[in-house]
Amino acid sequence: MTRVLLTGFAPFDGESTNPSWQAVRAAAAAPPDGIEISAVELPCVYGASIAVLRAAIEETRPEIVVCAGQAGGRPDITVERVALNLDDARIPDASGAEPIDEPIVPGGPAAYFSTLPVKACVAAVRAAGLPASVSHTAGTFVCNHVFYGLAHLIATELPHLRGGFVHVPYAPEQVVDRALPSLPVTAAARALSEIAATAARTRTDIRAAGGATH
Repeated sequence: MTRVLLTGFAPFDGESTNPSWQAVRAAAAAPPDGIEISAVELPCVYGASIAVLRAAIEETRPEIVVCAGQAGGRPDITVERVALNLDDARIPDASGAEPIDEPIVPGGPAAYFSTLPVKACVAAVRAAGLPASVSHTAGTFVCNHVFYGLAHLIATELPHLRGGFVHVPYAPEQVVDRALPSLPVTAAARALSEIAATAARTRTDIRAAGGATH
């Protein structure tokens, strides 16, 4: 059995739900064959989110960590490729904090690449009949904060661990009065399961186009 830790976020910015946590819980309830999934909800708070993630890793001792977050406005599952050492809040986090142009780890590298097989994960989600793409920016809010925190932990303390970040779209109930794309939580959960299974069996990423022109 491959031990996988999935994390999602608590609601933020006035929302009553967060599809990332809903999808993580659903994926953990029905894991793929050969995969043991632990699910943890992270607070949408700078600093505290990384502390909760670290504690979850220490408790569950996973081989793979896939953190998930909500990307309102995106139409598909996006597997993140790059984490930036930058907090730059456009909106307050759940505690009211609004850091501007601050490093996540002072003196740390400017960026880290995901240690998941990003393109293979995208291909697996697409093969399951769901929309997915490679993303080259996780933003500068708490999602990127957690992604960079995880990557730094892997690089400096836990080199045996592999991990990365995935964004999911709004759930349909979040866009009833808004003309924005959405994806059912059941579909997002299936995508996370495919990503976990692909990461467990794939050490070397596939060579496929996944770049962007802007």
